[in-house]
Amino acid sequence: MNSSMPELGLFWLPCLVFLAEMCVVTLGTIRIIFVSRGMKVLAPILGFFEITIWLFAISQIMQNLNNISCFLAFAGGFVAGNFLGILIEEKLAMGTALVRLITSKNIHDLVGTLSSAGYGVTCMDGQGANGPVQVVFTVVRRKEIDKITAFINKFDPKAFYSIDEVQAVNEGVFPLLRERAAVFRRDEALAA
Repeated sequence: MNSSMPELGLFWLPCLVFLAEMCVVTLGTIRIIFVSRGMKVLAPILGFFEITIWLFAISQIMQNLNNISCFLAFAGGFVAGNFLGILIEEKLAMGTALVRLITSKNIHDLVGTLSSAGYGVTCMDGQGANGPVQVVFTVVRRKEIDKITAFINKFDPKAFYSIDEVQAVNEGVFPLLRERAAVFRRDEALAA
């Protein structure tokens, strides 16, 4: 045990190492997501805190090489950090997704439901393994995926659909954007 930190004891030092590594990996997971989303300011800020905390954790391990509980705490923090980072990313649900639906049913009702809810919908005819199909595409915010899949499952519980992340979108029909645009137009009209 390092004499410079005797107050940490055998219990508190591994706890600190665990917490530090959990924070490092959580921040790293979120930082990577921010990098993939092109968030040029947030990603480096998270990176700064990530590496600062990592330096603390690794320095404690290097000063306490004879303390196996620090090694185990570091490994446990890594595992917990991955899990926590994924949970946080799911809660943030940043970005957009492409929902692709393929069905042999008439899509008129589904398209009407999605359109009336404010979603942009693109449809096309296709040929599947068992005959003609309808293909429906819509780009939605990731936070709205559950809502869209509920529409799909209500429409056709046996429908095939896939969801892909979209790196970037340009122009489109999104419910929230229309609501914001309407508010801005209303505010501009009131100001005039």
